[in-house]
This record gives sequence, structure tokens and C-alpha cells, in this order.
Amino acid sequence: MLPIFALLSLLTLPAPVFGQALVPYTVQLNSEKLEEQGLNLAQDAVQLVRFQQSQLALPRAQLATQLAPKRYETWFILGSLYVQNEELDKGIQALQQARSLDRKEAGILFTLGSAYFQKRDYTTAISNLQEGLKLKPDVPEALFDLGNSYYMLKQYAPALTAYEKAVAQEKNFWPAINNIGLLKYEQGDIAGAIEKWRIAIGLDKEAAEPQLAAAVAFYTKGEKDKGIAMGESAIRLDNRYADLQFLKENLWGERLLADTKKFLENPKIQAAIAQSQNSPSRIESSP
Repeated sequence: MLPIFALLSLLTLPAPVFGQALVPYTVQLNSEKLEEQGLNLAQDAVQLVRFQQSQLALPRAQLATQLAPKRYETWFILGSLYVQNEELDKGIQALQQARSLDRKEAGILFTLGSAYFQKRDYTTAISNLQEGLKLKPDVPEALFDLGNSYYMLKQYAPALTAYEKAVAQEKNFWPAINNIGLLKYEQGDIAGAIEKWRIAIGLDKEAAEPQLAAAVAFYTKGEKDKGIAMGESAIRLDNRYADLQFLKENLWGERLLADTKKFLENPKIQAAIAQSQNSPSRIESSP
């Protein structure tokens, strides 16, 4: 693209005066070629994101929207990058532009739902996710986000329905099973919560969250040694889960947080936390 922009800049220079002998040559830009170049840049941006190079991806995505402004794909990718970088207002604006260009792309609505969830506008998140699910009803991640949005509004019945639909679409989707456990615990069903967390642990033995949640539940119901052993294991896997604020950000409810606070004050758990802070921790990547 550099030769094109260099040529365009030359066109702004004043032309020499030769009477009427010469007619300035006008460059005819091929709009289809520019659009194709824009889509290629957008694809480059996607590849860079896959290699965790989002800072390099963003300027390419921005340029892509200039070269192909009438293609929803460029705005969709740009909006998604902004949301990933937590520039939520810019992301929503770009995604709404993508939405104006294609009303049938469910992914745009799912990403809008995620953006509004991060802004804690759970009602608008639900609206976008539901609209997207009307177009594409079998996406477990979107159903999971829908469940989370209802959960944050303490609308537990529709949250449970959404989580169960997500698991029905993908039976090994342990985050949804884990969050059913969170929901059940808030409702006072400790046994039901433990059952879900055991299933989640069976699906991913490296997942610290369901291990710590189950540890707290066992400890609270009187099985202290079992709870402490599980808790020590969970903290060794990922010591972020020893932080109450981090747990709150991961949708742990008031009842579970209160019990976790007591659990984390146990001297053996305090020792496990101190030890984990002095040694490298395996940080899991949450879906």
C-alpha cells in the first residue's frame, strides 16, 4: 500500500504552470483492489491476535476499516480488538457499525453482549445475546455469557437454563458446569454445588476454580481436612484464587465469598498461599 499513499501525496503538490499545454494526469484508484487490501489487512490482524500480538493487530484493523468501510468484517474485527483491549466504548461503536452493515451475523451480537457485560450493563448484554441466539442458537459460549448476565442480576432460573443449554451443546464445557455450582451454592444447595464442581474437576484436573470452590464447601460443611487438602492443591495450581477480589470478578457470590474468607484465614491455607507466592504458579487460561 505504501506506493499508493506516496502517489496520492504527490497529487497534492502544486502543478507547474505550462499554459494550457499539459493536462494533469488523474490516478484512477481501483476501489475493489482497495477493499481486497482492507480485507487482507483484517485477516492479518486476526492472525496476529492468534499469536498474542494485539498491539500490532490494532493498527492493521483500523486501516482495514478505512480501505473497506462497507464490509462488516473489518468493523467486526476492529470492534472485537477494542473489546479485547478493554476499550469498550470504541468497541461498541465499531461493532454497531458492523451491525449496520450485516444484520444477520450473530457473532457481532455475541461480542456486543460481551462488551456490555464488561460494562456491567447486564440488561443490554442479555438483549444482544438473546438476539444473536435467535440467529444462531447452538453456541455454548454465547449461552454461557447469557447465563452469566442473568446470574449477575440474581435471576437464577434463566441463568440455570442458559448454563444447562450450554452444557447440552458441549458436554465437556466445564466453566458452565462450574457456574451452575456457583449458582447452587448461592441458593443454599451445597451438596448440589459440590456435585457440579466434582464433575468440572473430572473434566479438567488443572482447573483451580472448581477445586477451590469444592474445598470451601467441604470445609464449611465440617470436612475440614478434606477441604484444606483440596484448597492447598488449588492454590498450587493458581494462587490468584486466593484473592477475594479476583474471585468476585469470576462471579463468586456473596455466600461463597463469605465462606471463602473464613477458609483463607486458616493457618494451613495461609501457609500454602505464602509458599505459592514464593514459587512459580501454573496460571490456567480461563475460557
